[in-house]
Amino acid sequence: MTARTLELADEAATVALGQAIGQALKARPEAFTIFLEGDLGAGKTTLCRGLLQAFGHSGAVKSPTYTLVELYELADRRIHHFDLYRLGDPEELEYMGIRDYFGPGHICVLEWPERGTGVLPAADLRVKVTTSGPGRRAQLSADSSAGQSLINELPAGMPD
Repeated sequence: MTARTLELADEAATVALGQAIGQALKARPEAFTIFLEGDLGAGKTTLCRGLLQAFGHSGAVKSPTYTLVELYELADRRIHHFDLYRLGDPEELEYMGIRDYFGPGHICVLEWPERGTGVLPAADLRVKVTTSGPGRRAQLSADSSAGQSLINELPAGMPD
């Protein structure tokens, strides 16, 4: 499967990437899982904000560090934004009924997915966000054919 690396000059470019991913997801009724990887402050939540904006969310988006998950019901879709940074053990996800979040039509966006290894389902799309000078670099890779299709659908005008 093909990966794609994008140079994101600033916060606005990071939001725009999230919006482009969200637009590509709007036409997909199936469940979709995105792993957002990167250090603290890399821009994972900013990217998620753009994705939510594509579905019509106009409010604040903060990382659900203490609650673990935030639900957004938008445009006939349920989008679950997870932040697993404070997760002590992957088994804690079983206690919160993690499998119920990955149903048909649900989009799950997970920050710090490595903390749920062994319990989380496979990602469709992985986005690794790193700092690159004053901007960011986003490395997109697919773990499923649906993820690869989404990468292929991103606009050609996205900065590479």
